[in-house]
Amino acid sequence: MDKIEIYIDELLEKSTPDRPIWNIEKILQGLKSTWNYIDGCMIKAILEMYAITKDEKYFRFADNFIDCKVREDGSIEGYSVEELNIDNVNAGKTLFELYDLTGKEKYRKAIDLVYSQIEQMPRTGEGNFWHKNIYPNQVWLDGLYMCQPFYMEYETRFHEKKNYDDIFRQFFNVVEHMRDPKTGLYYHAYDSSREMFWCDKVTGLSQNFWLRALGWYSMALLDTLDKADASVGEPYERLKKVFVDLMDAMLKYQDASGMWYQVVNFGGMEKNYLETSGSSIMAYALLKGVRLGFLPENYQTYGAKAFHGICEKYLSEDADGSLHLDGICLVAGLGGKQMRSGTYDYYMSEPVVKDDAKGVGPFLLAYTEMRRAGLIEA
Repeated sequence: MDKIEIYIDELLEKSTPDRPIWNIEKILQGLKSTWNYIDGCMIKAILEMYAITKDEKYFRFADNFIDCKVREDGSIEGYSVEELNIDNVNAGKTLFELYDLTGKEKYRKAIDLVYSQIEQMPRTGEGNFWHKNIYPNQVWLDGLYMCQPFYMEYETRFHEKKNYDDIFRQFFNVVEHMRDPKTGLYYHAYDSSREMFWCDKVTGLSQNFWLRALGWYSMALLDTLDKADASVGEPYERLKKVFVDLMDAMLKYQDASGMWYQVVNFGGMEKNYLETSGSSIMAYALLKGVRLGFLPENYQTYGAKAFHGICEKYLSEDADGSLHLDGICLVAGLGGKQMRSGTYDYYMSEPVVKDDAKGVGPFLLAYTEMRRAGLIEA
């Protein structure tokens, strides 16, 4: 067993559904962990570990974790559709795979419950889902990952692709309104009302290119394409080009270490640092993009370089032999009670932590792609 599998096993052994050791936000708040996107990221990665290794311990852990949250009638502990929080859709992705693996009807009912939130989400004037009910008229790159792959999988499997046009349109709206033509990068957020203090009053855009947001968006593109029926033709091919163009733009900012900086285009600037979660996502996106045939074979080298760079810089061992993954930005956002401004200094001010699922989950996803590519021996 290699070092990374030992690390995963340590995390699983120290975690329960109520208190997973990787949900640093809940631990710091002293709260029980219920239904949230952070655990969703981690359980999705654990299911990928099961898919690649066929080791039953990963399946058992994932099934037990989600089973504890989902009641027999399909209702979900700690989840409220009425909250209209796009982040809460993310953990729903695990339900498709667990339903296929177990046949538990409550998972199918829970899928429908999560989908019912999508049907109720308020929208911007352009037609995109608000990020949250408490963030009116705002589109954040993060939200595309939280919702659209689930939305696409539901439409493909259970809804005869009736809302494909809506999904594609929401992505193309982001390209139109949030992409910077000079760099090819995307701004973290967009306020279609131009009312928020953090946005440009002409464009509605936030100020900076935050690595993890660009990572979430990269995965949103890739995983949505993966769940779509390619036979729809033009919009599928157009979205694929959006993904390829973003990968090319991001590669211009890849550091010699293989990683990327917290604020992507300001590498080397004071306080800026090489960040684990976004770099892990980029490793995953590049490796999976090659595997799916969206990217040329030689792009695998860039993904592997990113993965190895993270291991060299941030995967470390304690004196007692415990492994840790460091360099993870705990959280970053805009507005809210904290009046987050989206300035460069703001992104430098958020805590950097170890072993949080927002970094560990993508790191494990990248690891599974390294295994699939034969770049790490089983």
